[in-house]
Amino acid sequence: MLARLLDANGDPGPGRAPSADQYAALVRSIVGQQLSTTSARAIYGRLLERFDGHPPTTQQILDDDPEKLRVAVGLSHAKVRYLRSLAEHVVSGDLELDRLDTLPDDEVIAALVAVRGIGEWSAHMFLMFQLARPDVLAVGDLGIRRAVERAYGLPALPTAAELEALAEPWRPYRTAACLVLWHSLRNAPL
Repeated sequence: MLARLLDANGDPGPGRAPSADQYAALVRSIVGQQLSTTSARAIYGRLLERFDGHPPTTQQILDDDPEKLRVAVGLSHAKVRYLRSLAEHVVSGDLELDRLDTLPDDEVIAALVAVRGIGEWSAHMFLMFQLARPDVLAVGDLGIRRAVERAYGLPALPTAAELEALAEPWRPYRTAACLVLWHSLRNAPL
């Protein structure tokens, strides 16, 4: 099935390059959650402007007035709480960003989802794009589920368990399979 998608749609490429700063990557992920790409870019751009063109540090987030930050950048109340939770976890040492690349995938996920506002989907994206892990299956990603539904001619979106079973042959390269699946949606009819 993946070979057919590659033949039909071409190589998706390697994906986006990881950020040099894991904290900044998580900040960007939180800011962009459940937004269109255009909206996420605009809000993240305003966040950078607020902090002199740079991603904010943990201390800058904690020192900023939450309401002023929310209004100036265009964040929801929840996202401000999530950014503060991330900063608090990093400052306290509960989330050791410099150790994440040494941990197994399941431990990275557990460490990240302990932060308010970072769920399994965000943890999967972090593993895929920030840590460049080769065998991540984003079972909660609607695009992956939709691409599998179309490629396999399923009557409905696969459940997480169904997707896990279908993706078993893709091990140990499920990240690459996800890239192929996402790429297939670019050319798919609506």
